[in-house]
Amino acid sequence: MKLILAPMEGVVDFKMRELLTDLGGFDLCVTEFVRVVDLTLPRRVFVRYCPELLNGGLTRSGTPVRIQLLGQVPHVLAANARKAVKLGSHGIDLNFGCPAKTVNKSKGGAVLLKEPEQIYQIIKAVREAVPEEHVVSAKIRLGFDDDANSCEIVDAVQSAGASSLAIHARTKRDGYRPPAYWEKIPPLLERLTIPVVANGEIWQIEDAIRCQQQSQCQDLMLGRGALATPDLAAKIKAHVQARTYKPLDWQEVVYHIVNSSMHQDENVSEKYFSARTKQWLGYLKLQYPEAHDLFEEIKRLKAKSDVVTVLQKYAKSPSLDSNHNI
Repeated sequence: MKLILAPMEGVVDFKMRELLTDLGGFDLCVTEFVRVVDLTLPRRVFVRYCPELLNGGLTRSGTPVRIQLLGQVPHVLAANARKAVKLGSHGIDLNFGCPAKTVNKSKGGAVLLKEPEQIYQIIKAVREAVPEEHVVSAKIRLGFDDDANSCEIVDAVQSAGASSLAIHARTKRDGYRPPAYWEKIPPLLERLTIPVVANGEIWQIEDAIRCQQQSQCQDLMLGRGALATPDLAAKIKAHVQARTYKPLDWQEVVYHIVNSSMHQDENVSEKYFSARTKQWLGYLKLQYPEAHDLFEEIKRLKAKSDVVTVLQKYAKSPSLDSNHNI
């Protein structure tokens, strides 16, 4: 089983990838999408989205990171993909799943699911531009308004030469509303010879096992579930490998927030850490009841120093190392 940290725009940035991979369990991270329009982007843009490029394309704990590109012009995406792997990205991922209206209006993300031929041309151009030893993966949904053309979509992905495919088992119209339709993946697998990763509604170990069974995919991609339970990947891996594992308790989660260094970034505004912490608590509330009370305590605070002071009252250092290992 391989577990991949999903690209989540505005959420899973460098600091979040660093923290979640420190906790263990992940085999790969995919960056937030890098929007490509009509130019080959300068090095500084790639490094801004993926500071791990300065560390051999690896997180602090050694997890490989793959840059995700979003756009519609094949030759421009190809040029940017070629540059990204030269800079150290562990392959290239192509976004055909983002449901955001602003992205879709610009003919990017999930709207391309309406045009399998365009998906084919994009992947083909990128595959031809990127050296063979580098993976070119794609992330899709089952379709746009419905899944009527899902077979045509996956055929386009494979015939264009993609190395692997991640399927978010919902349509664009479904958004993020449960359920995820894992059972709709197996008919697509019958058409594919490339590896397929299942994504959507994996919040607990039990969800991961059911997803594997219903999707018939060995490998999984975790998104919001990993934000709600920061050590979810480690828990799943321990279960699958029949290892004893001590899950993080609430005070240890708070400790990791405090020590994530998100509040030490001088390149962002004073309110950044406060906003990010409140955003994250919105996910943590789903698994940790204590997150409700903490949110109430900091919801009116804006200065990072004030938020950190409150967090430190509840933080408890884990009795484990930085990778949550004995």
